[in-house]
Amino acid sequence: MQIYLPIAELSMNLFFLVGIGGAVGFLSGLFGVGGGFLLTPLLIFSGVSAPVAVASVTGQVVAASTSGALSYYRRGQIDLHLALYLILSGILGAFAGVATFQVLRASGQLDLVISVGFLVLLGFVGIVMLIESIRAILRRRAGIVTREKLPNQHNWFHKLPMRVRFKRSRLYISVIPVIALGLGIGFVGSVLGIGGGFILVPALVYLLRVPGNMVIGTSLLQVVAMMAATTILHAVSSQSVDILLAFCLMVGGTVGAQFGASAGRYLRGEQLRALLALLVLGVAIRFGLSLVLAPADIYSTAVVGAGI
Repeated sequence: MQIYLPIAELSMNLFFLVGIGGAVGFLSGLFGVGGGFLLTPLLIFSGVSAPVAVASVTGQVVAASTSGALSYYRRGQIDLHLALYLILSGILGAFAGVATFQVLRASGQLDLVISVGFLVLLGFVGIVMLIESIRAILRRRAGIVTREKLPNQHNWFHKLPMRVRFKRSRLYISVIPVIALGLGIGFVGSVLGIGGGFILVPALVYLLRVPGNMVIGTSLLQVVAMMAATTILHAVSSQSVDILLAFCLMVGGTVGAQFGASAGRYLRGEQLRALLALLVLGVAIRFGLSLVLAPADIYSTAVVGAGI
C-alpha cells in the first residue's frame, strides 16, 4: 500500500514505514534508548532526503519519549531542577544547531556533514560500549567482582565554580558541565535528528554521578523538551517536517517498544550493551561505506524551481 509523503516528495509503502518504526521501537524498548540515532539513518538509506529524515524523526522521538517521561514523573524519579538546566541549555543548543542546519543545507554540504557526523559519533560510542561490555562479560565469567563508584562520588568536574545543589539527586556540583552537556546534545540532536539519550545517560552516570534512579527519567524529560523545540524550529525555518511520515513511524514505534521492553527482561545488562554496540557500529560502517564507495548513479537530474 503506497502513500505519498508531501514534504519528502516521494511515495513509500505504508507497511514498510510502520515496520521500520516498529523495529526501531522494539530496539528502543529492548536497549532503553531513544531510536533517533537508528531511525534517521534507516530513512536516509531508504531514499528519504537527509533534511526531511532529520526533521521528521525529531517529532517521532518526542512522541516515543513522552509516555516514558510521564511514567517516571509519577514515580518521582525525575530531578526537575537538574532537568531545567539541561532543557534550557539544550534549547539554546538546538537554536544553534538548526541555524547550522540551514547554512549547511543552503551550501549543499548537509548530506556530507550528516554522514560524517553519524560515522564519527556512532563509531566512537559503539567502540567504547563494545569494549566496556566485553570487559564486563569477561569479568562476570571469571567471577571477578568490581566495586562501582558511588553515584555521589565527585570528580574534577564537580570542583568547577558556580556550584548548585540538586536535592533530588543529592548533588552539590558546578552547573558548567551541566550546561555544556545540554548545549552539546541540543546542537548535535538538531543537526543529526537524534534525541541524544544514548549520550546523556552515560554522561549523567559517569560524569555527573547522578543516582541511577534519577538518570533515565531526567534524561527522557530533557529529550522530550529539547526535541519538541527542535521539531518546531525545523517546521518553521526549513519546512522539512513530514507529518505523515512522522505519524507512521510513531504508530510502529509505540507498538514495537512494548515488545522490546518485554524481551529485554531475558538478557543481562552487559549482553544488551554488547548487542547495542554491534548495532551502532553496523550503522557507522554503513555510513563509512557510503562516503568511500561510488554511487550506482553518479549523475541525477531534478527540476529546479525559481528562487532555489
